[in-house]
Amino acid sequence: MSERAARKETANVVWSGSWVAERLGVDLVGDGKPDGDGELRELLGLALRRNPKRAHLLVSNVLGKHVPQKPSVVYGAGFELGRRVHALLGDAEARRAVVLGYAETATGLGHAVADGLGMAPYLHSTRRPVDGVERAGGFEESHSHATSHLLLPEDPNLLAGECDPAGEGAPVADAPLVLVDDEFSTGNTVLNTIRALHERYPRSRYVIVALVDMRSAADRGRLTGFAAEIGARVDLVARSSGTVALPEGVLEKGRALVAAQESAAASPEAAAGTVRRPCTRVDLQWPAGVPDGGRHGFTPAHRAALEPALPAMAARVAAALGDARRVLILGFEELMYAPLRLGTALEDHIDAEVRYSTTTRSPVLAVDDPGYAIRSRLVFPAHDNPADGPGDRYAYNVAGAGFDAVVVAVDSTADTPELHAPEGLLAQLAAHADHVLLAVVPSYVPSKDRPDLPPHVASDLPARVAPDLPVAPDLPVHVASDLPSYVSERQEPPMLPEPLRGPAFSSYAPDDVGWLLQDLSGTELEAPIEEREEAIQSGGAHYAESLPVEYQPSAQYQDLFKAALELSAARVARAVGTVTETVLAERTPRPVLVSLARAGTPVGVLMRHWARHRHGLDLPHYAISIVRGRGIDATALRWLAAHHDPADVVFVDGWTGKGAITRELAVALAEFDGFNPEIAVLADPGGCVRTYGTREDFLIPSACLNSTVSGLISRTVLRSDLVGPEDFHGAKFYRELSDADVSGHFLDTVAAHFDEVADAVDAEVKELLAADRAPTWEGWAAVERISEEHGIHDVNLVKPGVGETTRVLLRRVPWKILAKRGAGADLEHIRLLAEQRGVPIEEVDELPYTCVGLIHPKYTRGATGADGTAVESK
Repeated sequence: MSERAARKETANVVWSGSWVAERLGVDLVGDGKPDGDGELRELLGLALRRNPKRAHLLVSNVLGKHVPQKPSVVYGAGFELGRRVHALLGDAEARRAVVLGYAETATGLGHAVADGLGMAPYLHSTRRPVDGVERAGGFEESHSHATSHLLLPEDPNLLAGECDPAGEGAPVADAPLVLVDDEFSTGNTVLNTIRALHERYPRSRYVIVALVDMRSAADRGRLTGFAAEIGARVDLVARSSGTVALPEGVLEKGRALVAAQESAAASPEAAAGTVRRPCTRVDLQWPAGVPDGGRHGFTPAHRAALEPALPAMAARVAAALGDARRVLILGFEELMYAPLRLGTALEDHIDAEVRYSTTTRSPVLAVDDPGYAIRSRLVFPAHDNPADGPGDRYAYNVAGAGFDAVVVAVDSTADTPELHAPEGLLAQLAAHADHVLLAVVPSYVPSKDRPDLPPHVASDLPARVAPDLPVAPDLPVHVASDLPSYVSERQEPPMLPEPLRGPAFSSYAPDDVGWLLQDLSGTELEAPIEEREEAIQSGGAHYAESLPVEYQPSAQYQDLFKAALELSAARVARAVGTVTETVLAERTPRPVLVSLARAGTPVGVLMRHWARHRHGLDLPHYAISIVRGRGIDATALRWLAAHHDPADVVFVDGWTGKGAITRELAVALAEFDGFNPEIAVLADPGGCVRTYGTREDFLIPSACLNSTVSGLISRTVLRSDLVGPEDFHGAKFYRELSDADVSGHFLDTVAAHFDEVADAVDAEVKELLAADRAPTWEGWAAVERISEEHGIHDVNLVKPGVGETTRVLLRRVPWKILAKRGAGADLEHIRLLAEQRGVPIEEVDELPYTCVGLIHPKYTRGATGADGTAVESK
């Protein structure tokens, strides 16, 4: 018997990752040390989740987030890492260090590391914005369910390494920065943080700390190169190291397994029971002036004030627990350190078994199997008025774990009616434990930014929120009569990711466009055109759930694009100028351009360039997703409303066809206050809008190509397993096509004609502003007529205009092309594409468009020949 097997048999414990490992082939591989695999398995289990970038979840057994653990074990794991960092730095450097922890999972771990270091001040990132506190930075977490991190130190010099660790103001130059996360997987999050902070607060030394280092061999090699790149020393301290062995196709297999489990019989999650046991409030008498954690910084002076107060707070909790024998201290999302330290003090005060874990915003699949790390979950509504809106929150491995008492520790911001509601967390817990206690830690508000609110006064909020909640006997609660109302009622800006920008996402310059999208570049989304068409028309899939295989233009087609661009660049420049000047004259002098990705995005960039060239205006420009039949990206709209006046937003698209997206936008915006649904387009041959550059149906060269003329960005994707209700829609960045990218060439060629068309634009705008430009919807009527005349009976399969016809030939299964008799150079690329795909072109009279593309009706695989080209119907 192997040593590992003997150990497992002796312990008689099933590894909490075996369920996932057996089904997906995922495994944890140690770093080669004796029993390295066994050490990793002691620290980590495995679970599954819905996530477009990583289906598996490493579940720590010593972090105190998903798995209840002894508080002393959790605190000891972080403290010991802090001692190792102290030994690495030496006494002098350790006294000068600053520690930064990551929300949500590592806020307590980072704080324990800071304690182990000795005299280090501590700050953790946060997803909760606070009015009046200036941001010192922010960053994204690539694989997390929720990605935005804010840095909100009370002392603006904390991250600069210019504050005295003791909190007495003496400057300390070039202090080492210690960054703490629960796991070091790819290294992207930490390295991106260091890069961003190094630009603003350069220093000569960084130390990365994690419970486990799980980087691949390729990622491990990046650290040395990164340190050389920034000119600093970067060390790594981890309790254990190894890699995650992932077989090919594990992401897709994981999604399928999650879907199968979710559609199976009842999930092992418990709803609130019918028994409503009373919940008792315990007044901790938290020491005045001590922050609830490291959101705004936690100094050695704060630590010195907290430590002697812990035994008395634990005694108050113990008195309220009575004869409970198995107790859970349940923290709240980022509030990990305060309940953790309360738990360590309680362990020393009572004989009962004490465990510690915290709630989370991350959804994870629960499977009631001893070989799976998440055996149960409680689902309850958010109760801290989150800035990104309401949503579900979770407590794992609590239901069915045999706790006869649960002590819920929240900060006062989270002590809201939602916490006490029938479906709230307290009611959920009462169905699974005989005693539920509530301990509220005052939410720390930096007093220098709230002169009328002492840092400790928020502790009085709970008695106002739920005055009828029983209070433990002989434990007085002190209520302030002059509590400002804004503590519980303040309105905060939505906390959402920053827009993606080039060159990290797209080949456009960073200022040209901010993409309100999530990056799905690592996800396999492409399907053959014929398969997509069959799935779409059969009702088995929506067109936005997959991507067509990106069209690779032949040399002949690329030459055709270049010729078309040279021929029509001045015409495009004139239309760009006309629509931009019309917007500036009629809508707002400082518009916020929001293009509909992706056809609208090159137009939005050109409008921005025109405004800067002619007027010196630096107009904001974002790209947003809208999907026919599914609506607009609501999360992106919330981002826009939080950062700009909705009245200034002008939606931009490339052209109109029959007006389907124009109508979709109007319907979608009806649910959002302040946005104007009127869209501005370069060309409006369908007569669908009143703000346009021209109503001629001519070749806009950007319609000839896909991503290679649109910043190398795919069409947008909306699929439930990839895009959650609080996520941006997704898209891919085709970096591998950079050699064929003509996005910049298109912009430069058109912009080169701005000066020569300026006079014509001024004259045309003057004429347009005086004209009746009401939509005629002529195009929609023509589409309905064509649909009936050709026996299609579905307007969605009729794509009018040069741009839409091009899309049909590039992305769908075309049936035939209708071309206006005598149409010339505007259709050269249409003729070439039709020839390549074996699609007939019929010349017709009485057509309001230059051409119309017809998608093959009632499509099946039999509608294409052996070579994959379309077959003309008989």
